[in-house]
Amino acid sequence: MGRTAEKVQTLIEQNPEMERAIAVVLRESEGDGEVEWADVREDITSGQWGRLIEKGILVDGLEGFEVSDREEVASVVDAAGTGTTTANATTTNSTSADDDEESSWSKWDKMAAGGVALTFLGYAWGPARDAIGGTMNVVLGPLNAALPFYAVILVLALVTGLYSSLLQSNLMDTSKMSEYQGKMKAIQDKRERAKERGDDEAMERIQQEQMEAMGEQMGMLKEQFRPMVWIMLLTIPVFLWMYWMIGARGAEAHLQEVGGIVMPLAGQVGWTSGIVGPMQAWIVWYFVCSMAFTQILRKSLNVSTTPTG
Repeated sequence: MGRTAEKVQTLIEQNPEMERAIAVVLRESEGDGEVEWADVREDITSGQWGRLIEKGILVDGLEGFEVSDREEVASVVDAAGTGTTTANATTTNSTSADDDEESSWSKWDKMAAGGVALTFLGYAWGPARDAIGGTMNVVLGPLNAALPFYAVILVLALVTGLYSSLLQSNLMDTSKMSEYQGKMKAIQDKRERAKERGDDEAMERIQQEQMEAMGEQMGMLKEQFRPMVWIMLLTIPVFLWMYWMIGARGAEAHLQEVGGIVMPLAGQVGWTSGIVGPMQAWIVWYFVCSMAFTQILRKSLNVSTTPTG
């Protein structure tokens, strides 16, 4: 089995729906040996198209794309029993895949987003901040009693950095993001080739593809934002507890510790002193600790939040 055949086999093992996608591409490229997205967009998903380009199964042709090592690809697809796949079956599965993409946010994700909107009230509305801060103090109060406040912030930064990394790793579909990027890169490459040839007709078709693909960028943004909803749902109450302890916005402070922290360049400062513009000392200290711990944890746990190849 050649290298291209191995790639095809791996794709099919990872996602059986790719069998039909490859069969469609083979069928549509039988005439002049080339195929464009406009020829197959009714039968396969944009993610499948991008995946074929990304893995080198579809390569640049004169005007569109051609199948790399067509005989090897066809032998694997025929062996899988998909060489006679009908367009209707492909369209049905394509629609199903699109539905799956649209439903990537579960009802729990949407409920979490609603919870985030409610907890945001605590930043502007005192009673909400007091309610959340008092509730969080049941859990964090013993920690604050055992450690100085700067150490409490350090522990909270470590905990929030840990679950943020784990949530991003488990909830963000980096392979799907990679598929979106692969398709956009393919369109850009086609646009460059058409521009070099001075093919105005092809430029118009490609521009239409770009307009259609813009809507798919929302899918990529949704994938990136999904873990952020859960991170904010867990982190905002922690921030509101620190607000509640410090007595931000002129509210009553609940922190018994007197003084503040020694900051680089600034020296001894109070917790509510402005360090970086309007940012107070406790916020700066939290962000410094959080960024440091997050980088260490991601390296240690091998957590990736960027699209996979």
